[in-house]
Amino acid sequence: MKRFLQKTVDIFKWIFGYGIMIALFAGGATFFGYLAAIIIGGNTAATICTVIYEHIVPVIIYATSILVLFGLLIIYLSRETALTARKKKK
Repeated sequence: MKRFLQKTVDIFKWIFGYGIMIALFAGGATFFGYLAAIIIGGNTAATICTVIYEHIVPVIIYATSILVLFGLLIIYLSRETALTARKKKK
């Protein structure tokens, strides 16, 4: 059972790591999209900003919410106590 649990945690860590990396790149891409819209200006810029805000940002938010769940599952399944206020006894 412990071996299965460790493999599950490793798979979740892999998903979490690559997912967060993709989410960060997507966030950077939206920044550069907004930057391009500022440079272009006019109605085209408004269209670019609307597309980014209505179609790309919600997907990033949903994906990162799911990835946070994976991160919490990793902490829970590996029995880490990183989110507690208690100090470890020496």
